[in-house]
Amino acid sequence: MDDMPLPALFEQARKIHAAATDSGADQEVVKKGCEALHRCEDMVNNLGLFSPNETKEDISTTNLKYILVPFYLAELTEKIAQDDRIQILKSSQAKLKEFISFCEAMELVPKEELESYIDGAPKTVADQRARKIARFKRQRAAESKLLEIKERKERRGRSTKAAALSTPVEAERKKY
Repeated sequence: MDDMPLPALFEQARKIHAAATDSGADQEVVKKGCEALHRCEDMVNNLGLFSPNETKEDISTTNLKYILVPFYLAELTEKIAQDDRIQILKSSQAKLKEFISFCEAMELVPKEELESYIDGAPKTVADQRARKIARFKRQRAAESKLLEIKERKERRGRSTKAAALSTPVEAERKKY
């Protein structure tokens, strides 16, 4: 694991995170995931992928996924079974705060969410419900957009392959 490149290491850690989230994963697997994520975190810091003076527009699209390293680490840390549960939760909370602070600094958190967080809990049940619905709609829109982008990418890949396959045939036809 020490000599793995960052993308491969992150993908391995992401798969462990997904497996641990979906079902109760083996403690050894969870610890291996935490180790991989700590290594990812070190690599991201050593490579200087994110700078405090950058904005979200400055972050390379290929590097966006690495923003999730502290979040994944926080979630996996919570799943560690240990006698000193308070220490585990504090460690997880610190990583979540780090993730949220980074998202705020990069202006990735919608202004309404940030205002809601600053103001504290919504005052009435109706306000809570309205905010949950708004958050759900934003999440659905983002998921829809992501799906659309993936489909477009797949279509582009298929059309590129088709063009590559048909080009020699068309070139042969033109000779005659």
